[in-house]
Amino acid sequence: MGINLIRPQRFMTMALSRLSSLTISVIALVLALSTKNALSFTTSPLYKSSHHHKHPSTSSSSSIHNKFTSSAAVRRPSRPVLSSSRLQAISSSSSSSASSEYDVIIIGSGIGGLCAAAMCTLYGYSTALFEAHTAVGGAAHGFVAKAPSVEGTFHFDTGPSFFSGLNPALPPKASNPLRTVLDAVDESVECYKYTSFGLKFPEGDFVHTPSFGSNNDDGVLKRVAGDAAVRQWQALMKSMEPLEMAVAAMPTAALRFDVGAILTAGRFLPNFAQTNPFENLKLTGPFSKIVNEAVTTDGFTRNWIDLLCFCLSGLPANGTITAEMGLMMGEFYSPGAVMDCPRGGAKSIIDALVRGIEKNGGEIYVRSRVDEIVLSDGRAVGVKLAGGSVSSSGTDKKKTIKAKKAVISNLSVWDLFHSGIVNDNAFPADFVKERKATPVGKSFMHLHVGFEMSKEELSQLQAHYMYIDDWSRGVEAEDNAVLLSIPSVHDETLAPPGHAVLHIYTPATEDYARWEGLDRKSNKYQHLKEERSQYLWKVLEKIIPDIRNRAKIVQVGTPLTHQRFLNRHRGSYGPAIVAGEGSFPFPKTPVDGLLVCGDSCFPGIGVPAVAGSGILAANSVSLDSVGKQLELLKALKA
Repeated sequence: MGINLIRPQRFMTMALSRLSSLTISVIALVLALSTKNALSFTTSPLYKSSHHHKHPSTSSSSSIHNKFTSSAAVRRPSRPVLSSSRLQAISSSSSSSASSEYDVIIIGSGIGGLCAAAMCTLYGYSTALFEAHTAVGGAAHGFVAKAPSVEGTFHFDTGPSFFSGLNPALPPKASNPLRTVLDAVDESVECYKYTSFGLKFPEGDFVHTPSFGSNNDDGVLKRVAGDAAVRQWQALMKSMEPLEMAVAAMPTAALRFDVGAILTAGRFLPNFAQTNPFENLKLTGPFSKIVNEAVTTDGFTRNWIDLLCFCLSGLPANGTITAEMGLMMGEFYSPGAVMDCPRGGAKSIIDALVRGIEKNGGEIYVRSRVDEIVLSDGRAVGVKLAGGSVSSSGTDKKKTIKAKKAVISNLSVWDLFHSGIVNDNAFPADFVKERKATPVGKSFMHLHVGFEMSKEELSQLQAHYMYIDDWSRGVEAEDNAVLLSIPSVHDETLAPPGHAVLHIYTPATEDYARWEGLDRKSNKYQHLKEERSQYLWKVLEKIIPDIRNRAKIVQVGTPLTHQRFLNRHRGSYGPAIVAGEGSFPFPKTPVDGLLVCGDSCFPGIGVPAVAGSGILAANSVSLDSVGKQLELLKALKA
């Protein structure tokens, strides 16, 4: 795996190699680690489709849209553009009204695909996004449910839980890809600020704050492991400072992987004058190397870092790229650090991205599965949609939609190369073999619970908890690590009065093999669901002892739920690419005009990473976006 340059000219190759020699490690950091959404899990959409949820009116913190306006004529779609709330609730296929040709076609509406669409429309490309599911948003689309005995609706998040850097009341940082996209399309997400979450460890119960590793008496690390551990922690944080400096030097939006990078990224190279290139080279290695240099003896700190890494990448520190942890450590523990709870749940982020796409003329179609990426003379030139028919003469009558510039796939690497959506023979055999051999991360068990609880009782809880049963088993062990999110602690709009919602799950530790081949309607499947969810109930009862009595509605999600609603290969969390042993590929492929975004390509797994991949894909469509990209960079700087 690595950089894939498509038929590069000699000049481009030389230029890019010069750029890489100066900044390759920094570029690896900039996107992978815009980890202000530090622990954002990209789990898959579960259960039923989302329904209408009114987005609160917010005032944007950015005036970028006023400074940067596409000069391209905005297309009038063949049907009224759907608002995001209507998209969430749409119940019939509407792709029949799509135009026959666009500049860019995007397959899949995860955060990566939506960010790619938002940037493409900003650059003036006519853009259509096709989503097979009934709702946009991928892992972040959310769902609603009703309880028979309760008047009102429970709103659940299905995926990302921890966010930061999104609050429009706080100044943006150019190294946060999702915030960059939102600001670029002049949209914002109303957020509640908070600073703490709960820890339930073998050593005891604690409240995590930015002073976790401080020398104060309330610092968790000092209470658990003493002064020596605090000194080692401070040494680790000191070693991260140069990485933070490197991140600040290069805006995410400046990156691209063609000769245009000389103009967009090259202008920021002077910012690296004060950085140490030899230190920057460490960014592409496993984070454990950085940890081992500073944390020489304290086992608790090593365990905590492993858990943080696992929550972000699905791998412990020895498998997580340093780039992914670099900014997160600074943002998580800097004085005044805050986290964001989006009002209305993670779906409000999706609503904001959809609004940004629509306002620039982009079109989004749900219940619109792409059956085939159409290739001609070694180039991606369009897609065929499912739902067509074959005539008596054998003619394929599926609707074909042309892409003049590019097709961007937001599918996982396995769904792209195992599903038959694209002809493998169009790629070099070694390329296909390598992609199909991408290591598969494990899946999840989930519990979504709507329950009875007063405001006073909620105020005694944290919005998030991290639980570990036994450090010696390792954070990757089955039924050992658990994450719990109770967004109702901050957001009362998610449940009827006197009630709340929660989502508890095992983070990428559930083996798909025990579920493989089961009929979801069978008694065996139902019994296994009941059995495998008991560990989550056990942990949940440590926090809310009478939760079973309080519960009004319960939904259990399994690896087969992941597989069904996201077409996710083996219900996987994502690629288990180990730092130092492999790398995530960049957006271009050996087929001209076919680009990729999402968690199967650079920068990797997690909300900030997939948002960054969407920016990269949009920046890679064509050299004719360089001018618009430069205008955006100027607006961001202003």
